[in-house]
Amino acid sequence: MLDVKDFSFFENQNTFDFKGFIIKTASYWKWFVFGLVVCLTIAHQVNIRKQKIYSLDTTIAVIEQDNPLFTSNTSLVFNWGGSSDQVQNIASTLKSRSHNELVVENLDFYIDYLKDQKYFTEDIYGKSPFRVILDKTKNQALQIPIKIKFVSPTEFVLTLNSSANSVPVINYSNLIVGTENIDATPNNIKYKVNQDINLPYLNFKIVLNENIQNEIGQEYIIRFNSFDETVLKYKAIKISIDEKAASILKLSLDGTNKARIVDYLNATVNTLISNQLKNKNKFADNTIAFIDETLETMQKELKDSNDELRNFTRNKSVVEINDAGQSVYKEVKDLDFQNDLLKRKLNYYNSLGNYLRNSRDFSKLPAPTVAGIEDPNIIANVSELISLSVSRSEMDRSIKSGTVYYDEKDNKISALKKVLLENINEAKNSIQFESNQVNSSLSSAELKLKLLPENQQQYSGIMRKYDLSSSIYEAYLQKRSEASIVKAANLADIQFIDPAKDIGGGLIGPRTSVNYVMGIFIGLLLPLLIVFFLFFINNSVQNTEDISSKTNIPLIGVVGVKQTESNLSVFEKPKSALSESFRAIRSSLQFLYKKQNFEGSKVLMLTSTVSGEGKTFCSLNISTVFALSEKKTVIIGLDLRKPKIFGDFDISNKVGVVDYLIGTSTLDEIIYKTKIPYLDVITSGPVPPNPAELIMSEAMGEMIAELKKRYDYIILDTPPVGLVTDAVELSTFADLTIYVMRQNFTKKEMINLLNIRVGRGELQNVSIILNGFENKAKYGAGYGYGYGYGYGAYSNGYHEEDESKYAIVRYFRNLYFKISKRT
Repeated sequence: MLDVKDFSFFENQNTFDFKGFIIKTASYWKWFVFGLVVCLTIAHQVNIRKQKIYSLDTTIAVIEQDNPLFTSNTSLVFNWGGSSDQVQNIASTLKSRSHNELVVENLDFYIDYLKDQKYFTEDIYGKSPFRVILDKTKNQALQIPIKIKFVSPTEFVLTLNSSANSVPVINYSNLIVGTENIDATPNNIKYKVNQDINLPYLNFKIVLNENIQNEIGQEYIIRFNSFDETVLKYKAIKISIDEKAASILKLSLDGTNKARIVDYLNATVNTLISNQLKNKNKFADNTIAFIDETLETMQKELKDSNDELRNFTRNKSVVEINDAGQSVYKEVKDLDFQNDLLKRKLNYYNSLGNYLRNSRDFSKLPAPTVAGIEDPNIIANVSELISLSVSRSEMDRSIKSGTVYYDEKDNKISALKKVLLENINEAKNSIQFESNQVNSSLSSAELKLKLLPENQQQYSGIMRKYDLSSSIYEAYLQKRSEASIVKAANLADIQFIDPAKDIGGGLIGPRTSVNYVMGIFIGLLLPLLIVFFLFFINNSVQNTEDISSKTNIPLIGVVGVKQTESNLSVFEKPKSALSESFRAIRSSLQFLYKKQNFEGSKVLMLTSTVSGEGKTFCSLNISTVFALSEKKTVIIGLDLRKPKIFGDFDISNKVGVVDYLIGTSTLDEIIYKTKIPYLDVITSGPVPPNPAELIMSEAMGEMIAELKKRYDYIILDTPPVGLVTDAVELSTFADLTIYVMRQNFTKKEMINLLNIRVGRGELQNVSIILNGFENKAKYGAGYGYGYGYGYGAYSNGYHEEDESKYAIVRYFRNLYFKISKRT
């Protein structure tokens, strides 16, 4: 019938053993040292092998600049457009492909200047002793390293680093990529500085930089990269708008070469300023060009009028016109000027209308004010139309195919054209009405002139032409002067606050200190995780707390790791710490015998759960400590299946317990004397086919009874109780039972099985020994428990110290205790 105690093994201890974990962790200190060394080495290699990454920036302000010469008195009106979304437009422009293409093209940043270092290839832009002047109309080897080695201050050897029969090439004038054969082209050619290199795949010359010393024998590398890929890289420029000042933009760029970053940041802003000022001045440039063309025509008309006047007055006296005639002439003159102004307006509207209907490029439109048009709607719309047309033209140059990128521009231009055409129709109707009135007044005034004498009529007609041409010419000269002055005084809306500059610093990676800290962290974390994992998957007994937490069976001793070749550690090193632990066990056993009132000969049985826990080792050394105290002791090898004890005593196992139990030998014939005084041994003998039956025979009881008459202590070395039942049968002869467990070997579940056997009464008077215990977290070579363990230098003189294989550790440990004594 099952007992309730049989189910005690279902009781689990789920509490975390923090102390055990700390001890376990400390015992793996070598792993932590190894982890730190490996991770710090990796961090060091990363720091020295990886190129440094820098981040530099520049700050600009976007402020709408009013032209100081643009006043209400300026008859030539230019509308530069608003700036409500100018900051966002500028930020978008800086990241646009068309803008970055201009900057890359101006700087030739698709050319790399490199030099091989120990662990990486360094970008030496700004430090290279030479620069490359390309013939952009011819092919250049694409993405192929070209080695340049100077053999003298003015001569170098050029080597194309390619083993293929052909190489890819690029023409930077049209960005066409192709291939060129290199079979018949010689390599390792010597050239001179400033000499043109003309090969099917290379077309450039080398020019020396000033103030940079050319190191003879040094090898440099140049490489021509894809134009589009280079532009794409620089489109990654970072742009941030200041939250506190929305008109402040901060531009930053990352890279391995600070000189290249500085040049690009400053160039991108300067290009933006130049383009914006160019666009601002486009309206004025168109107007000046239109006025210049008109002035050229007017100048001829003025000359013809002047010649006609001179011919008329030649050989004639000056014709005098009376006061009444002067009044009529002035009226006609003013009406002529008004009529011409209306014609010029009408001609401008007609030209503008035809231009809008038949053209797609509106970037060359002149200002409406050159024709005397002051309608603010028309002026603003023409200005915006020019701006949109210029922007679209830039897109046409930067975008090779597809229309999706400028559909929005086309839609805006189309809408603006419709509005302008409606404005033109309305303005033309108004001008036509006004022109009819002026022509009517002019006809009346001309009738008055016909009342003058004939010579005065001729003179006034010639003067009308001359005065009209002269007035128009002067008006255009004034407008041209105004346009030139306004253009010269115009300012860009973008200003530098802090130009990019290398003032040291800017390093963003690799962060050497962070890498080292990470190396330390990972070097400690990985071993810790491994130990943590091993601690939880390792269900074996680690320390005395693991035993005491699972059973009430007393623990009478802790035995360390043996330091001898044989199992007779106490006999070979009687003054060692290990020997003292067995003496401590002997004292505990004597106390237990006395407490149980055992008199006379005493029988002690040693068993364990499974093989390998040190049961025989403990049996031999416990027998030895009893014998060394001059107590007649015999150890019996009752593990009939796996005989062991005879080997340590250098005796034969031919005759033993089995022979006595089957009646073929007497007791005296199976008892062997040993080299240890007072200690005899009875070996197991040949392995029998029925060991369990022999142990249960009456002969076994007779043998124990006879031995009790001869010896003070009888030590029974029995088989593991977890594998066979022999030990359970033998427990009836034992006064005390020692159950041997081993650190890192005995499973914790086995303690529950021991509790079951004890609870059933199968084993009686049981005590536990923890064998093979090693606590490296303690000082010294001790094991943290028992006599002489864990006291370090204070045990000197009491024990024979084992020679530590860690001599340096022993030295510093002893030094520590010496200092402690003095203080």
